[in-house]
Amino acid sequence: MVFIDEAVIDAVAGNGGNGCVAFRREKYVPRGGPSGGDGGNGGSVWLVGQHGLNTLQHLRYRSRMAAERGRHGEGSDRTGRRGSDLEIPTPLGTLAYDRDTDELLGEVLQEDERLLVAKGGRGGKGNARFKTATRRAPRYAEEGREGEERRLRLELKLLADVGLVGLPNAGKSTLISAVSAARPKVADYPFTTLVPQLGVVAEDALADPFVIADLPGLIAGAAEGSGLGFQFLRHVERCRVLVHLVDLANPEGGCEEDLETIELELEAFNPELLARARLVVGTKLDAAIPERRAALAAAAAERDLTYLEISSVTRKGLAELTSEMRRRMREAEVGL
Repeated sequence: MVFIDEAVIDAVAGNGGNGCVAFRREKYVPRGGPSGGDGGNGGSVWLVGQHGLNTLQHLRYRSRMAAERGRHGEGSDRTGRRGSDLEIPTPLGTLAYDRDTDELLGEVLQEDERLLVAKGGRGGKGNARFKTATRRAPRYAEEGREGEERRLRLELKLLADVGLVGLPNAGKSTLISAVSAARPKVADYPFTTLVPQLGVVAEDALADPFVIADLPGLIAGAAEGSGLGFQFLRHVERCRVLVHLVDLANPEGGCEEDLETIELELEAFNPELLARARLVVGTKLDAAIPERRAALAAAAAERDLTYLEISSVTRKGLAELTSEMRRRMREAEVGL
């Protein structure tokens, strides 16, 4: 499935039905009076959270989404049928903006949560509604109101408990495939991950599972639009815990420089990200360079961050890492 995290749609609510002008014409009711019914209300457009969706791809080629209009009123005081609402399934974490004003209309965060984005028009009153003691035969009725029409910009920020960040080829894809059932592409060249990947970590039957996100590799200048990272930095904002992965087997550059590159891009995108619960993890321990291990441990200590080392291939350190991630999530949840 193609990963799409932005979409533009026209949400068109249904118009209300017109009220009816009618009079009773019955053999034994010589003065039956007005009997025009009200028009039905138009249907509204709602965004509805659906757990199984992780992309806005299904909305990419459907630019106009319209609800049903209300039916007109009829004689014998019959009210027109109400127009059916239109429910648009959206992934959890979707934000809806009015594209013309850039106003945030709301966000969908839970399963079956409903967000009203275009309200249906009210049905017009029939002439029976206007009858009074002095106006016994009104020959007019209300027209239905028009439904709202909005051009929406939908933006998806994936909901994940833990976000994996790091330079290209830092071992993010290998790690998520080792601790979950996700199977992202893994190769020995940079930018193998082109879209975010989600996995569920559930290795302990006694502990609650949690969602981990493999975010495409960041590079210097990502916050200004360089590389692939800029497109997916928004997904980091939803994560409660950030895990910085640094390659211990890379002979080029320094570990602290690799760590600082990611920190600068996160800060440039949203300074609040550096205040999140964070871990520093050295990867590829099975082929680690001793000098890089010592340098990364010192860099983490200087930042007062917990430092762990893992090998996703041999699975060394994975149990300790998942336990630490779960502990940090609990702390973030209670605000410690």
